[in-house]
Amino acid sequence: MEITWWGHATCTLEDSNVRVLTDPLFARRLAHLRRRRGATPPAEAHHADLALVSHLHADHLHLPSLRALAPGTRLVVPRGASRAVPGLRRLRHLEITEVGPGDRVRAGDVAVRVVPALHDGRRLPVGPHRSPALGYVVEGEARTYFAGDTGLFDGMAEQVGPVDVALLPVGGWGPYLGEGHLDAGRAARALARLAPRAAVPVHYGTYWPIGMDAVRPHEFHAPGDEFVRLAAVAAPQVAVHRLRHGESIRPEVAR
Repeated sequence: MEITWWGHATCTLEDSNVRVLTDPLFARRLAHLRRRRGATPPAEAHHADLALVSHLHADHLHLPSLRALAPGTRLVVPRGASRAVPGLRRLRHLEITEVGPGDRVRAGDVAVRVVPALHDGRRLPVGPHRSPALGYVVEGEARTYFAGDTGLFDGMAEQVGPVDVALLPVGGWGPYLGEGHLDAGRAARALARLAPRAAVPVHYGTYWPIGMDAVRPHEFHAPGDEFVRLAAVAAPQVAVHRLRHGESIRPEVAR
């Protein structure tokens, strides 16, 4: 099993000859955000058997990036996404499946189990809650938890279940994190609850608002290293891999 981090929440998981892509975001710029670190993911990142979208925010459900996916890719989105984001209906080259917590999706020898997340998953900052924010557990030779965007919540370990690897958000794209997010400290606490064999911090150090380079810059640069430090205290039994953009890891897992 191999994991490649392309930046932000975008990863490729290769397990049991199945490629799974998380929250595809291939843009150099998105609205007021600019990619400040790491090259734009190469064309090989556009190819997957399954693409998983955790929630409807534009930096996770990014229509131009989804248009770049290879024809025939199965796109898994939160239930109600096609109604809330009409542009999804025009992606006729993809096979779109809407899911909610408790659902399962299969591709080859891999099963994906849908789990809840604690996050405001609306497409816009205001408006009705039409779709849940989700996490996913990819089960093949390993069990890999992709948290999407989430805060800590009661029963997190029970809902997610036993996992070998956890891909946990540890930061964001602005100088402040609101409710429903994991910063480095909360992510370390989540890691202690989940108790996987390995973890990879994601969702930090990639995008930053234009013109805000001098506003709390440590919130851009520091979360990955801070998570490594805090995880060593909260969950010393977990091997934490802080990847560079475009870097891959084959974590040791046991089934």
